[in-house]
Amino acid sequence: MKVKALDLTKEFPESPKILTAGYCHLARMRDKARAKSAGNLGEYIYPCPLDQKLLGFLEIAPEAFYEAAQNSDDKELEAWVKRNAKSRSEGELRSWNKAFLGAKPDAPEKKEYFLGLLRKIDPSRNDIETWADLLDLDEKRVVPVRK
Repeated sequence: MKVKALDLTKEFPESPKILTAGYCHLARMRDKARAKSAGNLGEYIYPCPLDQKLLGFLEIAPEAFYEAAQNSDDKELEAWVKRNAKSRSEGELRSWNKAFLGAKPDAPEKKEYFLGLLRKIDPSRNDIETWADLLDLDEKRVVPVRK
C-alpha cells in the first residue's frame, strides 16, 4: 500500500521538534522518505545526516525505514518503528531527544556552514544556535527569540 506523500517542492516536512512515537525528528524523516519515493523530495535529502543520527539511535537501516514509510500509514509506521527499533528506556529516549534538539555545529567547518545558512535565512537572528531551530526558521515556523 502506497501512502500519500507530501510534495516537498511545495510544502515543508514536519518540524524536527514534533514527537512521534516518542522520537523527535521521526515525523520529518517519514515525510522525506515518502516524498523521495513519490519523486517530490525537492532540495531535501533522505537520509540526511540528521536522519542518519536518528536511524543510528533506532538501529534501523535507512532502506528498511524507507520501505516501511512508503507502505505504512502514520499509525502503522509508528508501530513498525516500535517493533523494529532498539528498545530504550524512557530516560534514554528523553536524553536522546534533548541532545538531538540541542545539537549545534560540532566542528569549525560545520559552524561556518551553519552561520552561512543563517545569514541567508535571517541575518538579524544571532540567537539561533541549534540545527533544529535553524530548520524551523528556514521553514517559516516561529522560533522564539532567545537573549
